[in-house]
Amino acid sequence: MLNIIQEVPSVNFHLWEPCNMKCGFCFATFLDVRQDILPKGHLNRDDCVAVVERLAEAGFQKINFAGGEPTLCRWLPDLVETAKSKGMTTAIVTNGSKLTSGYLDSMQGSLDWITLSIDTTDPEKLKRIGRVAPQGPMSEADYRQITDMVIQRGIRLKINTVVNPLNWEEDFTGFIAGARPERWKLLQALPVKGQNDQFVDQFITTKEQFDAYVERNRNVAEMGITVVPESTELITGSYIMVDPAGRFFDNVTGAHNYSKPILETGVAAALQEVKLIPERFRERGGLYDW
Repeated sequence: MLNIIQEVPSVNFHLWEPCNMKCGFCFATFLDVRQDILPKGHLNRDDCVAVVERLAEAGFQKINFAGGEPTLCRWLPDLVETAKSKGMTTAIVTNGSKLTSGYLDSMQGSLDWITLSIDTTDPEKLKRIGRVAPQGPMSEADYRQITDMVIQRGIRLKINTVVNPLNWEEDFTGFIAGARPERWKLLQALPVKGQNDQFVDQFITTKEQFDAYVERNRNVAEMGITVVPESTELITGSYIMVDPAGRFFDNVTGAHNYSKPILETGVAAALQEVKLIPERFRERGGLYDW
């Protein structure tokens, strides 16, 4: 177990099933978790803190808090602070809709990274994707304001973009250059049985379309922005992930396979129940100066 954590020292804690957007390609809906074992879609605060503590004690160096939408969780700042106090590098993966200057201020000193999910700034495409909050799609100005707020506070910025048939022909370099992230991850939409079966087919790109998007936008690397393309193959099996019920899970078979809860069996035993392909973690650039 320790060897696996040494090879893949980063963990994604999908602590929150609820989300205020409905992206059609989302592989982390966790509706199965809510229906089967977790009616609220998340653990209580104390159990969430305990999961974070166990992960830190096991030797993970970096934790990404994801969802659903993690900023809907009232105790997310407590989890970030707990992880930081245990020596972990901390990150939040968010759609950005709930980020305010006050919220970011509350986590200064404990939050190292913000990863913003931004696929396009075209409002009509955002509507078709489903990346729309109740108040409507975010505008380019909204996204720009958020990226500026993050950088001004010394929080490191990363952007995730899912390449799909609605945006694969875009040149997004102008926006990315202005946003100034340290890293820009380009992902293919990933089909996962039981998570996005109903909608994902319309968001899948061919290898040629994905590669074309990467090549068209790769020149932002000349500005010091690290471009990280992740095909479906590289995504599969290359992440250590924890679900809202506090269980490790993998996607190697094309569906989620869950371990027993970490708080019941411990990190070592639970981690042995999921599959991981460490070489894909390295191949996709999972290790970097975080």
